[in-house]
Amino acid sequence: MTSDIRALASDLSLAVVRLTRHLRGRRSEAKVSLTQLSALASLSAEGSMSPGALAAREKVQPPSMTRVIASLADLGLVDRAPHPTDGRQIVVSLSDAGRDLMVSETQAREAWMTEKLSHLTDADLATLRDAVTIITGLVEND
Repeated sequence: MTSDIRALASDLSLAVVRLTRHLRGRRSEAKVSLTQLSALASLSAEGSMSPGALAAREKVQPPSMTRVIASLADLGLVDRAPHPTDGRQIVVSLSDAGRDLMVSETQAREAWMTEKLSHLTDADLATLRDAVTIITGLVEND
């Protein structure tokens, strides 16, 4: 049993790496790194938040997130505003350009994935739906 789980872990890890590489390939003209894109995606999904909250969401140290936020602000992809109740804090949100970038990134990935999925059987699609639920649970509970 343990060797079966270990083999599955290896196979799944490799499959995810390969899928990630293909999805990354859709971004050949991207002006942001995957780290920056992930931060933008969190802001898009969760809304405005403090740098500390964004660092926690992204599971990185606050100084690292401070650098990411500064680079995104330099690119005009996020806006920084004073925190409404804590003068020592700021709140980060997507700018209009950041929202536009997220739409473009999402459309490129989804177009590629939709084309690939359209060739699968109904049974394979059902299996993938179940896998998405399981994988989402694995990463959200970490």
